[in-house]
Amino acid sequence: MRDYEHHPSPPSLQDLERKALVFPEASNTAHARLNITTQQPLTSFTLCLRYLTEIKGFQTLFSYASKRTDNEIALYKSNNGYQLNIEGLTHVEFKVPDILTSNSIGEHVCVSWESATGLAELWVNGRPLVRKSLQKGHSVSAEGSVVIGQDQDNVGGGFDINQSFVGKVTDVYMWGRVLCPDEVVLAFHNYLLPGYLINWRSLSYSIRGYALVKPALLSAHRAG
Repeated sequence: MRDYEHHPSPPSLQDLERKALVFPEASNTAHARLNITTQQPLTSFTLCLRYLTEIKGFQTLFSYASKRTDNEIALYKSNNGYQLNIEGLTHVEFKVPDILTSNSIGEHVCVSWESATGLAELWVNGRPLVRKSLQKGHSVSAEGSVVIGQDQDNVGGGFDINQSFVGKVTDVYMWGRVLCPDEVVLAFHNYLLPGYLINWRSLSYSIRGYALVKPALLSAHRAG
């Protein structure tokens, strides 16, 4: 049995530029919890991240849970694309053409949503997919729990090995607004943008189980 059960929490606000969260195998324990504070409910957001995996099936990329519901925001990789959940089981699916995907340095995904219109957008490697309608008029609860690598069925737990992520995740950023198309392209190239809720270059986090922070073996274009 591996002795990975208790990792000391790193100092607050670590710069993870050119580093990645590595999940070497499927489990119902391995995850990273990102410490963020949202004082007010969210009526819009954009989430971007980069990942690399060999697994073709259903995996959890991002999980935001609250006391109200486990899937306040959840982003999953599916067989044919991506699934976005807002408030529980309500979700939309985005089918991704093969031409937009690349396994050389992984896929960069940005997803945004706004309450006023209910529109959800998803971009893969800097290219937009068809907009979808999801939970118009809803707001995302404040002070939620953010987990990478597992799907939360309750705040900070309730993990299922069949929904765990295997591979690497890096460049995780989140804003409390919808990025414009030009900003999404800048995010794809890893330019700094204002107003982060989650900032990969200034991040407080903790790790549990068999998950590691390691140098990124391959990196996308970096810009200041």
